[in-house]
Amino acid sequence: MKKVNSLLILILALGVFGIITTEMGIIGVLPQVTQKFNISASQAGWLVSIFALVVAISGPFLTLLTSGINRKVILLTAVLLFAISNIVYAYTTTFEVMLAFRIIPAIFHPVFFSVALVTAAKLVPSEKSGKAVTKVFAGITVGFAFGVPLTSYLAEKLSLEAAFLFGALVSLIAFVGILMWLPSMPVKEKMSYGKQVGILRKPQLWLNIVTVIFIFAAMFSVYSYFAEYLGQVTQMNGSWISMMLMAFGVIMIVGNFIFGELLHKSMTKTVILFPLLYAAVYLLAYYGGTYFIPMVVIVFVWGAVHSGGLVVSQAWLTTETKEAPEFGNSLFVSFSNLGITIGTSIGGWFISHLGMHQLIWSGIMFALLAFLFILLKIKTSKSSARQGSSRSVNVQ
Repeated sequence: MKKVNSLLILILALGVFGIITTEMGIIGVLPQVTQKFNISASQAGWLVSIFALVVAISGPFLTLLTSGINRKVILLTAVLLFAISNIVYAYTTTFEVMLAFRIIPAIFHPVFFSVALVTAAKLVPSEKSGKAVTKVFAGITVGFAFGVPLTSYLAEKLSLEAAFLFGALVSLIAFVGILMWLPSMPVKEKMSYGKQVGILRKPQLWLNIVTVIFIFAAMFSVYSYFAEYLGQVTQMNGSWISMMLMAFGVIMIVGNFIFGELLHKSMTKTVILFPLLYAAVYLLAYYGGTYFIPMVVIVFVWGAVHSGGLVVSQAWLTTETKEAPEFGNSLFVSFSNLGITIGTSIGGWFISHLGMHQLIWSGIMFALLAFLFILLKIKTSKSSARQGSSRSVNVQ
């Protein structure tokens, strides 16, 4: 049984890998898409932005609507839709059809993600649930490290169809694995919509949500312009930038497990440390960015720390959503995407108004805001605990 559960966790991670490859892989093949459909780059960009927008909007609502459905059915439906969508991308000759099939899987993205994390935690003893979730999260980092570059490579060396069929194949393998090895998981006691939404009345949850937004804004205000920064500030050529992107993604896998271990030892200390560590990396990138060799080293450190934002922010948010874990995970997916949108927009403003090198300060700003909200959350939690103790003493 232990071996089967370990295999299932890997299959769930593979499903997440397929989702990230589908979501982010499109970025690397936009030039081929513009040629195929004879459209502008800005039109093709809708394939990226519409996906993130739908994920941000639909996550909590669809998670609520599907909260009474067998979890195995949800996972199978979501991963099958991703496979079908990739097949449509490969063979459609109409841009509008491709755009529609970006919307459909995006709706199910947060549902699969939320259910997969909760399912992984349930497959192992409670004391090992954090490590199981970290392994599923590894699907994201592996997607960035290999899924996105491989999609671009296949489109360049073989064809656009081959690139999309690779994404379909990954999702189909995950579908077969879930179908064969995951037992039926009916919802024995469906939690009411009111009880799930009720967690939003907790002020401390909103402090965590704002923290997640700022963490992702800190990460992606700079990472979204990673290639441009290396090209303009460090003066790297295209080949070096490609290598740095790959190195960044590979080291993310290592960082994912490092931060998973740190969270297991002490969540509070790790969460406090993360934004300060990220700000320190940004300072290194700012002052060392104009030097070639130092920047290569900094990229490795940056990648390791960057991956921590995924597991740290998810763990932090879900400390306040234990009553409705799947709904809580959907909130994480939605608000992290909102953070990406805000960070990318503000980062673009810094570039246009202050220049590429000054972009780093947008990341530092958001990292410090996240740090302040973490301290505020800890302070209010201690205050609430003291008030609770005082009331208990008075009653006695």
